[in-house]
Amino acid sequence: MTAEKHVLSILVDNKPGVLSRIAGLFSGRGYNIESLSVAETMDPLVSRVTLVTKADAPVIEQIEKQLNKLINVIKVHDFTGAEYVQREMVLIKVTAKPEHRAEILRMVDIFRCKVVDVGMEHYTIETTGDQGKINAILNLLKPIGIKEIVKTGIIALLRDQYTKK
Repeated sequence: MTAEKHVLSILVDNKPGVLSRIAGLFSGRGYNIESLSVAETMDPLVSRVTLVTKADAPVIEQIEKQLNKLINVIKVHDFTGAEYVQREMVLIKVTAKPEHRAEILRMVDIFRCKVVDVGMEHYTIETTGDQGKINAILNLLKPIGIKEIVKTGIIALLRDQYTKK
């Protein structure tokens, strides 16, 4: 079987130690977490953990079963095969020599990004989107000189049944 990327949405009690138990489950069994994002939901007593991992079907089934056994885990949903919206935010610090500044600003405009910081020799660009958009702008900025990158990790929500195509 081939390992596929899975986006797991895990609703948990908003209490100390919950994330540690989830991370411990993954590390204890040798599963890798590719990205992780956690935030409070509309209910301040509940948080949503959006976790991305690669696994084949039997392993992901095992992960879901183990997660559901953890105290404070309310619900686990694997978005694989479902219609969902996903986004990730990236901050990119790029070298901005005078001869490249106009080109960088055109890319920022085309990709609907924002320049959030300007230095004597750099721009810091904020971009939000799916993996395709983020990879596209990173590939265009690489030849100019990317100094640093920080990513939030993927966040995702299922599409409402009424918005399905």
